[in-house]
Amino acid sequence: MRERTVEVAAEVAADYFQSYSVVGLLAVVGVLFVAVAFGAGRLLRPVVPTPEKLLTYECGVDPVGEGWAHTQVRYYVYAFLYVIFAVDSIFLFPWATVFAAPGYGAATLVEMFIFLGFLAVGLLYAYKKGVLTWA
Repeated sequence: MRERTVEVAAEVAADYFQSYSVVGLLAVVGVLFVAVAFGAGRLLRPVVPTPEKLLTYECGVDPVGEGWAHTQVRYYVYAFLYVIFAVDSIFLFPWATVFAAPGYGAATLVEMFIFLGFLAVGLLYAYKKGVLTWA
């Protein structure tokens, strides 16, 4: 009886690790593909450095002045808030599918409103801090 249990456990472990070996093999093939592509690109490209090629290219205009430019942080804050709310809205789609399943309606609805409440509090906080003013 004990030997049969050990055999079954070994078989289950073999199946378990076989599925991970496929993932590992796929990862190795992917890394090799990228390495071969970069290596081929390095071997096949022409290398003729000239002063014009070493200049910084910016829309066809020769660079003038310093490389330092003042950037407003608020634009990054807008982008960050957009990413946060876009990623959070992705969670609404699985909830909508679970909401339609029998037996999950009330609990899912409560969880969704709690989540939307957290989003509303975050948006209110950003508004109170003046982050959302475009000036």
